[in-house]
Amino acid sequence: MLYNLLELAREWLMRHDLYRLFMVLDQLQFRVFAAGILSFLIVLRFGPGVIRWLTAKKIGDAAQFDVAQLNEALKSKANTPTMGGILIAFAIAASTLLLADLRNSYVQMALIVLLWHAGVGGADDWLKLTARSRPGGARQGLYAWEKLVFQLGIGLLVGHFAFAEGSVGVEPGGSSLAHVLNLPFQKTFENPSAGPNPSLIYFNAGVYILVMVLMMAGMSNAVNITDGMDGLASGIACAVAIGLVILCVVAGWEEGARALLVPYVATADELAVVSAAIAGASLGFLWWNCSPASVFMGDTGSLCIGGLIGYLAVVIRQEVVVLMMSGVFLIEIASVVMQVGYFKYTKRRSGTGRRILRCAPFHWHLHMGGWPEQKIVARFWILSVMFVAAALASLKLR
Repeated sequence: MLYNLLELAREWLMRHDLYRLFMVLDQLQFRVFAAGILSFLIVLRFGPGVIRWLTAKKIGDAAQFDVAQLNEALKSKANTPTMGGILIAFAIAASTLLLADLRNSYVQMALIVLLWHAGVGGADDWLKLTARSRPGGARQGLYAWEKLVFQLGIGLLVGHFAFAEGSVGVEPGGSSLAHVLNLPFQKTFENPSAGPNPSLIYFNAGVYILVMVLMMAGMSNAVNITDGMDGLASGIACAVAIGLVILCVVAGWEEGARALLVPYVATADELAVVSAAIAGASLGFLWWNCSPASVFMGDTGSLCIGGLIGYLAVVIRQEVVVLMMSGVFLIEIASVVMQVGYFKYTKRRSGTGRRILRCAPFHWHLHMGGWPEQKIVARFWILSVMFVAAALASLKLR
């Protein structure tokens, strides 16, 4: 919004020799750093009030597992308010609205992804956590299939419009790097004057939309599953978002994309503002979510963070690199898939379900093995930083 206001007032400001006071808003780098700082400060400023409100509403979650020892260990968290993800969603939205170019279609779609996932997660949290005050008192949020329908639905819509945006300026029958299949170690940058590269594979609309759906739904569920220990999901999300800032800047900067031989996606660099807002909001939330947590993000925060990560990865054509950066998220969701799948398989074969892990997700398996919660969180943060560093380094291996 501030950038767009500058555009509208540019001539007037220059005539009155005032443009020099605001010209810093023309610099993407400034707006990226400002978005990160602003979203951090918003969460810091409004955190106490939101936490008091959630506590007064008794919006706290007492998660139940099928392991008695784990339920006993989690009793101390029973009264900690959740649904704190509204802080994250608000901070990302406010920072993006103030500092991003709102004429950019990719930014507009990012805001839709954010609000959609925050709305779905908020509805799920609210239904679950206020059930006791409603007739019947059943603790029931959205059904799993209902959440999945909403996740798949937004993926289909955003995938369609993102594909169309990537086709802008492309002649009929032509190809766009905004639709290219980008694989590790592959030189994917294409010189516009040299014509299409026959060695590259380009997604059609159907495949592009499918990838968008899978990435957004998969990442939103992966972050949601990881959100189980104080500071775990917020710390990892901050590291991944910082990596996304770099990827977005490179993707939308033709000289940078040429230097690294990665796909150039016109105007995608504006998404670096959104990525920085995610990083700042996650870091700010960590202030209140670190052990012992004053608030949990709940589905409201985890779904919108994961959905945005998946969306950004597809738009900038860096799905594989983002998945590498999100290694801890993938380990967590894979542990649940394997645990549930193996239990169902063994129950069908022998009549008695067996488990691979003591408890899923993987962080609870480690906790049941004797690892203190703080040690698990700190080591997963370290792994995430290393995953992000390794993923970014892989850009040069082409």
